[in-house]
Amino acid sequence: MPDECRHHSSITQVTPGTRGCAECLAIGSRWLHLRLCRSCGHVGCCDSSPHRHARHHFQATGHPIIEGYDPPEGWGWCYIDDVEVDLGGEPTPQLGPIPRYY
Repeated sequence: MPDECRHHSSITQVTPGTRGCAECLAIGSRWLHLRLCRSCGHVGCCDSSPHRHARHHFQATGHPIIEGYDPPEGWGWCYIDDVEVDLGGEPTPQLGPIPRYY
């Protein structure tokens, strides 16, 4: 495991695609915390949630960096290097209130 992320070039400014986990909203499921893909803006649920949609999004797309998103926390994580990432700025703003499901 490296000491730092080697995927900073994949970090972009994004617009969140949904106001909750996209897949959980579609199937009527609950989540614990949200993660925002910093490559495309997909919003998925964390690994402590029942379906782990953020990780599934990474596995399907290879987009490596997520941001803690509910509330916007400003920290990042690289799935590939398994390290915390400095996102270099303010947290991504939410589109509006996020429903709480747990």
